[in-house]
Amino acid sequence: MLKSDTFFGGKRETPTSNSPFSASSNLTSGSTSNIPKASNPVSTPVNHSSSSTNEVGSKLIVGPNIKLKGVEITDCDTLVVEGRVEATMNSRVIHIAEKGAFKGSAEIDLAEIYGEFDGDLTVREKLVIYSTGKVSGKIRYGKVVIEEGGQLTGEVQVGTSSGSKPAASASSVTASATSSAAATAVV
Repeated sequence: MLKSDTFFGGKRETPTSNSPFSASSNLTSGSTSNIPKASNPVSTPVNHSSSSTNEVGSKLIVGPNIKLKGVEITDCDTLVVEGRVEATMNSRVIHIAEKGAFKGSAEIDLAEIYGEFDGDLTVREKLVIYSTGKVSGKIRYGKVVIEEGGQLTGEVQVGTSSGSKPAASASSVTASATSSAAATAVV
């Protein structure tokens, strides 16, 4: 090996003709190498969204078997609950998975409940309770959709401000969608 000066003043080894790294010892002029070229990677778009919402911005996912307790969740656009959460939050979207549970208070634009919610829930726009969903506590909403089998229990009010006309203000109101004629019931 021959050594030569590099641009930064260091030494660089250059292959000699009898070196195994020498181009002339292994290849003849005009021949091709037997080394396969790396193929260009193909990227395929992956859709990670499992809900019907267009989720944009910051997202927090509390995975299965995870317990998050005694926190205040801030600056989170979308919260996905697959485990257990005890918290207060003000966010844009909450998605509670079928085995997920949220206990505490939340002010949300859109709530999709497949699992359980217990506490104070204010949904500024739309509350969707799916067939496996159970929502209980003090609930305020702009619009609500309850799939057949979904449960809504507690103090329930239409409208998100405290001056709204209550739809039902009894302390133990229970609403369940059990109509067999329609897949969803609007309360």
